[in-house]
Amino acid sequence: MRSAESATAELQAMEPELWPEYLSARSGLPGPRADLSLLTVAARLADGRAIEAMMSDGGEYPAMCAAAALGLRAGSAECEAGARALATDDRWRVREGVAIGLQLLGDDFPDVVRGIVRRWADDPELYVQRVAVVAICEPRLLRTAPAAAVAVDVCRRCTRHLVALPPALRTSPAARNLRQALGYCWSIAVAADPEPGLAAFRDLPTDDRDVEWIVTQNLRKKRLAALV
Repeated sequence: MRSAESATAELQAMEPELWPEYLSARSGLPGPRADLSLLTVAARLADGRAIEAMMSDGGEYPAMCAAAALGLRAGSAECEAGARALATDDRWRVREGVAIGLQLLGDDFPDVVRGIVRRWADDPELYVQRVAVVAICEPRLLRTAPAAAVAVDVCRRCTRHLVALPPALRTSPAARNLRQALGYCWSIAVAADPEPGLAAFRDLPTDDRDVEWIVTQNLRKKRLAALV
């Protein structure tokens, strides 16, 4: 694994068209975990040429880096549209790249990310909803009551969208992916500001089998179990 400093220097000295080969060789893939430190460096350094090169390459890790770069720049309408498109990519790592990029954006521009995740929470695409949930339910972004309130609101709205699905669609890969995210993200949102968070969590309709599963999974998390 390269240090962030050395990766930064090497990518800055390289033509963007050479980035995909460099990134793929140092990605940590195939393997259980991609190199997220390198991904963060690439996302921060990438310009339009580099993003295009990473997308055109076709490799999973360069595409993940491009997704993170677009998420990081999603304060612009064009980049938000590009990030939103990649949030529905067939490759889970690419979808995860969008969420990571939005979190990086949230480090510097929290209000921008809160607006994006609120919009995406009502997107008709369940994969986009899932990225919204995961992006905002990051503890470092939830250090204030207003931030925690956005996370709870996004979890609540996405849970409602899941409940509203016809039974035949509940078993789709996108629905399962959203349910899985809600199965741990609720606990992160609640733990960030417990009193209003617990009120919203306890108001969930547990007579629905998917909501019952979501509640059960979250109650198994130590951060939430300590509060109930």
